[in-house]
Amino acid sequence: MAEPKVRLHIDQPLRPGQAVALSEGQANYLFAVMRLAAGDPVLLFNGQDGEWRAEVAEAGKRRGVLVCREQTRPQAMPPDLWLLFTPLRKERTAFLVEKAVELGAARLMPISTRYLAGDRFRADKERAHAVEAAEQCGATFVPEVAEMQPLDRLLAGWDAARRLYWADEGLAGQGADWPGSPGGPAAILIGPEGGFAPDERERLRALPFVIPVSLGPRILRAETAALAALVLWQARFGDWR
Repeated sequence: MAEPKVRLHIDQPLRPGQAVALSEGQANYLFAVMRLAAGDPVLLFNGQDGEWRAEVAEAGKRRGVLVCREQTRPQAMPPDLWLLFTPLRKERTAFLVEKAVELGAARLMPISTRYLAGDRFRADKERAHAVEAAEQCGATFVPEVAEMQPLDRLLAGWDAARRLYWADEGLAGQGADWPGSPGGPAAILIGPEGGFAPDERERLRALPFVIPVSLGPRILRAETAALAALVLWQARFGDWR
């Protein structure tokens, strides 16, 4: 039995014998770019039904149909961990999104702050990057990519049951020993490279659900800090334990 060369995310249910109609873009990718033909295998996932092996039933220039044959892996959900971050230049944001998917973030939430109030985040593009990352890394789940919103508004409606680990650059040089215990919803907050404004820092320190933490002895770039924080949380509290 031939091994699948392509792994594809779709927005349709998956079950034995299910016919999956491809979009024009998907058909072009499978049949013009990857040169698949009738009978070739493809791996499918939709974020809910696990991973499935399918076969090409119809292959055309602008359309195609796959048929599900069998489930290859059950659905695997990541821990209930959100990542709050300030958008970067587009290539760096795309890199951050891709790696956050690989590291098991369940939700990606861009924020604006006093020192970063622009609208340079396009959620639709970053959702596409998240899907591509999940296709390539073997994940069966694609994290939600939220619309950008101000940090103040987000904190005002925050559920206090969700611990918010704030990567505080003011703690650089201290050990990365995060308090807490596994279990329960959590989030990680990464600020802009210029840091938070003094009043923002004061508010964060006053909130009972915010836990200031260190990322080690050095001050990191924003995308490096986000990935370091995800690794530390997963190793301490998540599904890497």
